Amino acid sequence: MPSLQQLFDLAGRVAIVTGGSRGLGEEMAEGLAEAGAKIMLCARREQWLTPTLESFRARGFTVEGMVCDVSDTHQVQAVVDKTIAAFGRIDILVNNAGIAWGAEPEEMPADKWQKVIDTNLTGTFLFCQAAGREMLKSKSGCIINIASIAGMTGSVSTSHWAGYAASKAGIIGLTRELAATWGRSNIRVNALAPGYFHSRLADPAIVHAEPQIKATNPIGRVGAPGELKGVAVFLASDAASYITGQTIVVDGGRTIAS
Repeated sequence: MPSLQQLFDLAGRVAIVTGGSRGLGEEMAEGLAEAGAKIMLCARREQWLTPTLESFRARGFTVEGMVCDVSDTHQVQAVVDKTIAAFGRIDILVNNAGIAWGAEPEEMPADKWQKVIDTNLTGTFLFCQAAGREMLKSKSGCIINIASIAGMTGSVSTSHWAGYAASKAGIIGLTRELAATWGRSNIRVNALAPGYFHSRLADPAIVHAEPQIKATNPIGRVGAPGELKGVAVFLASDAASYITGQTIVVDGGRTIAS
């Protein structure tokens, strides 16, 4: 039987993390690197990516990076190709890149809706598809799709994010389908659904939601730095080798509160 240390050890493994230059993506990439994985970081903007690469390298992590629009098939494939060229394999994919647009549903501009769906849902699929092809060759791999509790619950008291909620619900369904399809090829696909954590994306919503979180959450606060990366490492590791098709909720109990 493997030791606990062996179960969580990611040494020799290679991970792609989209939206990995800051915020929750950076935290999860950091966790994978601390567990021993080599990292390919993706971000939409060079000015976000370069400082994170420099910081990771200063800590001794093995990391490469690439600017990528996850909704662009050719750019997604270029990241996968560069990862194979740099590291020779892909073991782990974390689909974290995402955007949001808040508006009342009746006022949501169609182009903003489409942009959110293209980035969050289609981008997740495109990376699963491109990385999945490589994982199928090796008959091994782990995909972690970052969903959200917004894809599981609605709210009448906070800002309205119809496109974001729809995209995250779609990610949960996509996760189950890919897990069922690729399970016999030893590829695990799970989703991680955070509640409210401070980030550039979430902070505009947290302004409205935090009083209710403090009043009704079983753990009455917003998520803290470090409370996601352990879950990501767990799902990526052999400690989770019999878990697939699941959505792991990290929300301080918000989805069970009434």
